[in-house]
Amino acid sequence: MLTELLSFRGRYRILHLTWFAFFLSFVVWFNFAPLATTIQEDLGLETGQIRTLAICNVALTVPARILIGMLLDRFGPRITYSILLMYAAIPCLMFAAASDFNTLVVSRLLLSIVGAGFVIGIRMVAEWFPPKEIGLAEGIYGGWGNFGSAASAFTLPSIALGLAALSGGQANWRLAIALTGIAAAVYGVIYFFNVEDTPPGKVYQRPHRTSGIEVTSRRDFVFLMLMNVPLAGVLAVLAWRLSKVGFLTPNALYITWAVLVGLYLFQAYGCWQVNKDLLLGRKRYAAEDRYHFNQVALLELTYIVNFGSELAVVSMLPAFFELTFGLNKAQAGAIAASYAFMNLMSRPGGGLISDKLGSRKWTMTVLTAGMAIGYFVMSGVSGAWWLPIAILLTMTCSFFVQAAEGSTFAMVPLIKRRITGQVAGNVGAYGNVGAVAYLTLYSLLPEGAVGNQIFFQTLGMTAIVVAFLCAFFLKEPKGSFADFHEGETVDVSEPVPSFVKESIGE
Repeated sequence: MLTELLSFRGRYRILHLTWFAFFLSFVVWFNFAPLATTIQEDLGLETGQIRTLAICNVALTVPARILIGMLLDRFGPRITYSILLMYAAIPCLMFAAASDFNTLVVSRLLLSIVGAGFVIGIRMVAEWFPPKEIGLAEGIYGGWGNFGSAASAFTLPSIALGLAALSGGQANWRLAIALTGIAAAVYGVIYFFNVEDTPPGKVYQRPHRTSGIEVTSRRDFVFLMLMNVPLAGVLAVLAWRLSKVGFLTPNALYITWAVLVGLYLFQAYGCWQVNKDLLLGRKRYAAEDRYHFNQVALLELTYIVNFGSELAVVSMLPAFFELTFGLNKAQAGAIAASYAFMNLMSRPGGGLISDKLGSRKWTMTVLTAGMAIGYFVMSGVSGAWWLPIAILLTMTCSFFVQAAEGSTFAMVPLIKRRITGQVAGNVGAYGNVGAVAYLTLYSLLPEGAVGNQIFFQTLGMTAIVVAFLCAFFLKEPKGSFADFHEGETVDVSEPVPSFVKESIGE
């Protein structure tokens, strides 16, 4: 596969087109942070308002990933990704034209939906690659696409400065942000006309209904209801944080919480509608058509501790290096960027290890345990350390974190193919749940070495707990290393057509 990856044919063309779609969605999603200080100075915003905008940037990503997962399973990745990329231009242009704080907040909330694009490509890649190669393919998609956040951080300030001549010598942040949205919209059109949902001759499997996740036992339905609680709970925490900076009044906060309870009940009703025949005893699933929802729940927990911790660490790492080692902001930012740069090889590396080791369960367990050890060691970093050792430790820890992310999504498409979009949406949403939980904890800790130590120890402790859960309860997905997708067979008595060979990797 590694040599064929350099080609731009067949399923490899789809992979390249799809990871670049994810890359652009992350450039758009993260286009605020690199220009935050410039925007603050230009519009005279207070520090609290800038932090509020940062919260808004992730606020709707959790429910959006759930919704996108449903739409994805119903309409397919080609249409869903194309529309999302074209939609990105609307809030980008709105943000670029904003002159008051309220408009900035609304446009950032709308832009947070773009962060849900990740789940779309998970199913697209799963449709084109067989299980035996799914780890590396999904790792490349996730790792190379996720690099869009780092690309945004490095390029947008330079682009804004390069456009200074159009704004009287000042950095033109408005045009820089507008260009990211325009680029995404143009690529959305290109993507629509250059990809297909499935290889030739393959049928796109859809669930019967998409208003909730389909489960195959009554016990799993109860488990599903419990696992949906944190998805609404994290939005309640976000609302609380917005109230602390004065954006929401106490009454508005209570109203928001009431709405979130209503949304949870609405989601529960949708799940009931999908599964009511099962719950009322009118439907039973054959053994070969069943799956265990506790496997989805375990993957949600793994994504809390790997991707959730990555988002949290990326947010605090520049200040950590600046204060711990007495560096200036530019030096600390460059060192902290090494954490995000590791995505280029770590996430594909995790997927490749998952493909080659022979057990996706133990790959997940070992990588999560390695991540836990890395965070425990990082909790002991102090100004007395030699800086290159601290940097090496950070990059090593980053490898385990991002490789574990790749390992998670090497398993997601193998749970139950026809609901892959919804499973990916829920697992992906839990990454944001983890990020909000960790960052909320960090905001409550004392500043300085003690707070940093507690923060990293918490990351390590939660990771080691999840590693033990994986070791004892995670199961190897059916057909983890099969040559064909679930439900596909090839009649060996007949010659295999060339297009089928291309689609299944023969």
